[in-house]
Amino acid sequence: MDSSEAIYDGLKDCGIDFIVSVPCVNLSKLLNMIDDDSEIIHIPVTREEEGIGICAGAYLGGKKPAILMQNSGLGNSINALKSLMELYEFPLLMIMSHRGTEGENICGQVPMGQSTPGILEGMDFKFFKPGNPEGAYEDIKVAWDLSTEEGRPVSILLEIKYW
Repeated sequence: MDSSEAIYDGLKDCGIDFIVSVPCVNLSKLLNMIDDDSEIIHIPVTREEEGIGICAGAYLGGKKPAILMQNSGLGNSINALKSLMELYEFPLLMIMSHRGTEGENICGQVPMGQSTPGILEGMDFKFFKPGNPEGAYEDIKVAWDLSTEEGRPVSILLEIKYW
């Protein structure tokens, strides 16, 4: 199973039908697959917190939302995640390209890459770090179920070695 196909299949099998995205080279193949799927509404955005608000509205409109982004955008989204999604108990699946991990060749990505798990833990948000496509597929299903049960965002962190 291909790394992008595993994520796509996991999203489809969870019934995710609304996806917001911020551009990311690691997610580009997945974003093309989503664009080609007439059953998924895909809204590209310029900033992550903008996407969080759109996902909240989509959930209120009966959709099952996810956001695809780099982990660097997590810092931009903290207030929207805590004071909107968590406060009102909206589920959200966050698929994050976890930049700054082993194999990263852009030194500016490393500090946020190292901090991302601790930031999520500090926010009391659960996350998964699948090491292979089969694990990602399963983790996405578990993460969505957990997000809907707890009414809070749950993340999938996809490190460089995943791709």
